[in-house]
Amino acid sequence: MESPPGGGDEGPDAEPRRFVCARCGTSADVLTEGPPLTWTYSVENGVRHHYCESCSRENLRSIEGRLDSDWW
Repeated sequence: MESPPGGGDEGPDAEPRRFVCARCGTSADVLTEGPPLTWTYSVENGVRHHYCESCSRENLRSIEGRLDSDWW
């Protein structure tokens, strides 16, 4: 039996994954592999942190300020 595209984690019996914003604690339950499309993440000291849409928008300048100039 073949798995549907995307690994088969999005079917009717799929368990939602919970993502919690590392800044404000907002949570989102999704049936996809990753966080909601409007969320961002960073890797700090080898640990992945997810940030909700509101926190991402409020801190966009700080986020971009940490990127090397090659990224922009």
